[in-house]
Amino acid sequence: MAIDPNFEETHENEGTEHGVDVWGPTEPPEQLGVRGTHVAVDFDICVADGACLEDCPVDVFEWVETPEHPESERKANPTNEAQCIDCMLCVDVCPVDAVDVDPGRENRL
Repeated sequence: MAIDPNFEETHENEGTEHGVDVWGPTEPPEQLGVRGTHVAVDFDICVADGACLEDCPVDVFEWVETPEHPESERKANPTNEAQCIDCMLCVDVCPVDAVDVDPGRENRL
């Protein structure tokens, strides 16, 4: 299942962590929700293959540790989403469709 592109409407904003908005529900370590707004990563399905980090030309993503999460114990966090140039490479290379970029999304940085 891919990231919900309407997460702002279907998930509740639970604050920030590692410099980005967190959209829940969350119940660590199993349920981590969506991270980011303009550039969003569904931490619950991210498998941490690193493709988004490698392909992003402006270094939007940074690794964050997520100990004991069933999919992977680290995630690609969109820490620098303000740098995003909407090239969509991260969306194209994610093998599990955990990344969504929407230049028109409310609260665009």
